[in-house]
Amino acid sequence: MTKTHFRTCNLCEAMCGLAIEHDGEKVLSIKGDLQDEFSQGHICPKALALKDIYEDPNRLKTPIKRTVDGWKKITWKQAITEVATKLAKVRKNHGSDAVGVYSGNPNVHNSGALLSAPDFQKELKTKNRFSATSVDQLPHQFMAYLMYGHQLQIPIPDIDRTDFLIILGANPIVSNGSLLSAPNIKKRLKDIQSRGGKILNIDPRYTETSAKSDQHIYVRPGKDVYLLLSMLHILFEENLVDIGRFKGSIKGLDEIEKLAESYAPSETETVTGVKSNMLRDLVREFAQTEKAVLYGRMGVCTQEFGGMNMWLVNIINILTRHFDEPGGYMFTTPAIDLKPQLSRGHIGKWKSRVSGLPETGSELPSSVMAEEILTPGDGQIKAMIINAGNPVLSTPNGLQLEKALKSLDFTVSIDIYINETSKLAHIILPTATGLETELYDLIFHSLAVRNTTKYSEALFAKSSDAKYDWQLYRALRKAYLQATGKLTLVKRMRLLAESFFPPEKMLDILLKRGPYKKELSIKKLKKSPHGIDLGALKSQMPEALYHKDKNIHAFPDAIKGDLDRVKTRFEELVSSKDELLLIGRRQLRTCNSWLHNSQRLIKNNPCNLYLHPKDANRLGVTDQETVKVISKVGEVEVPFEITSEIMEGVVSLPHGWGHKGDIKLDVASTAPGTNVNELTDEKFVDQLTGNAAVNGVPVKIELVV
Repeated sequence: MTKTHFRTCNLCEAMCGLAIEHDGEKVLSIKGDLQDEFSQGHICPKALALKDIYEDPNRLKTPIKRTVDGWKKITWKQAITEVATKLAKVRKNHGSDAVGVYSGNPNVHNSGALLSAPDFQKELKTKNRFSATSVDQLPHQFMAYLMYGHQLQIPIPDIDRTDFLIILGANPIVSNGSLLSAPNIKKRLKDIQSRGGKILNIDPRYTETSAKSDQHIYVRPGKDVYLLLSMLHILFEENLVDIGRFKGSIKGLDEIEKLAESYAPSETETVTGVKSNMLRDLVREFAQTEKAVLYGRMGVCTQEFGGMNMWLVNIINILTRHFDEPGGYMFTTPAIDLKPQLSRGHIGKWKSRVSGLPETGSELPSSVMAEEILTPGDGQIKAMIINAGNPVLSTPNGLQLEKALKSLDFTVSIDIYINETSKLAHIILPTATGLETELYDLIFHSLAVRNTTKYSEALFAKSSDAKYDWQLYRALRKAYLQATGKLTLVKRMRLLAESFFPPEKMLDILLKRGPYKKELSIKKLKKSPHGIDLGALKSQMPEALYHKDKNIHAFPDAIKGDLDRVKTRFEELVSSKDELLLIGRRQLRTCNSWLHNSQRLIKNNPCNLYLHPKDANRLGVTDQETVKVISKVGEVEVPFEITSEIMEGVVSLPHGWGHKGDIKLDVASTAPGTNVNELTDEKFVDQLTGNAAVNGVPVKIELVV
């Protein structure tokens, strides 16, 4: 008998509603849920991969251990005991910081992991914690903490009501929105134009989003900071600053005006590639449009001035009365608000041992992971726990990290595949995943263009010998406490009490603590499988501020301290010769490396280098050839495509590829592609935040003979 199951897709940030037809054992079809309150029937091609992942013969379902004879299945009891014992031994011999943790981005799409992994990691008492955050959105969190008082108080563009959207370093048509959960964003962007509004895209590449925009402006990779500083200059020079109701609640405005004086657009245009008169017209239109918003994302975060860029994005919205106003840069009101439950965050309580980069929210930058493993001394990492991540493919200088991971005394990977990273582990612990798990999007409801809430029950039961993420983390926590002799009576009682609170009950408590209180419960959400719409974003200032003085800290000391670096780099750029710069590229069907084991997603999706016609002519290369791309840390050979969509002097290679070695990904291995992170430099980071600079990487190109 055919049944229909309604749930949220967990493969990206958009939270599209799905209608899944099944017979109780197999998925028969996956379609968009026309009744979903948020996505209203829209899905992208990735949603179909949920069936492929569930049925994938390569998906691990029981623990395995690497032996001299290859991978061998072991019991959960043996696996958990051995992992705990090995980690405890490393801690005893080398100290708590000798155990490192890396968490990949699938964790934030998993409510069970989010609610249970932190308690296990806390017991490790290590300062060597890393995640995908520092190869992604760290500058957003950094500025949220400094300016608004909480690292998760991140404003998003209210695109459903704006009349002028400037997109800087983002490609939402492909990403479906990033730190901007917006299903069917193509329609949402079209709606801006239908109501007489305008979309302007600024990027080194004419992207899929550019094709749907009213105007595209090319900017040199990594030079956005000078573009934004010139925008700030124009606002003050032409008396366009209007902070509206925030007069008296912004600290540091006079100092900001003085800073902007040095970056007139006529001075920066040779560096940015953006003409002065064009930028002036843009800023005037933006400042004079009542409902407008500047949205900066991945491209401006993952470069050498990512933190400064995100400060400028925030401050430009604030100075033009486009902050906390409908159609502007706004905060959400999620049904489960994690901010009151968590620490506001902190920056620089400790620094990485070798490079001295600061922690943010108890995490060090992922770029320092390899050197912290390879460099001897107190605090050297001797063991790693890798949670649902593939950092060999997704972090800078993947070959260096692979070398580092091979040198460890012990590594455990919590993953459903044997991939480029987990293949280096001693034990792999797979958990029930996707359609076998319940889902409440704790993070992305907090970043959505409308306030919505939805709970999805599991479609299929997990196998009897499988474990959910939350069960695994709780078991690891108990075993580790036992192995280290730290399982006190108090902790035994706490673990016992927690056993009565699976994620469903925890979510119910969080809903009742949230801003909608008794209006919402898990019981009510179960009766509303298409979700509940809680309304448009609302103005929340000054209540939304977590600073005790309830002011926006508009010019943080950390920004002041980074200005000399910005100035010095500008002077270098003015006098330097042009060089080829590498940027990344996201693909709709392959946003993460682990989706490459779905045939329907990798077909007709080549991993090619984009090269401008003039650069191809200068280099003497033609299509159908292979080129060698050389950076400071490595070189790769890759097929290329000549296209005028890329800015002259810029090349682009998609991320997530490079499948090779002793992996067990049968489909992905048929189209391995090239790992762009064999070219990115782990030392090339934003010194302010520690975020990886994987865009604007200098490279050379040679023809492969």
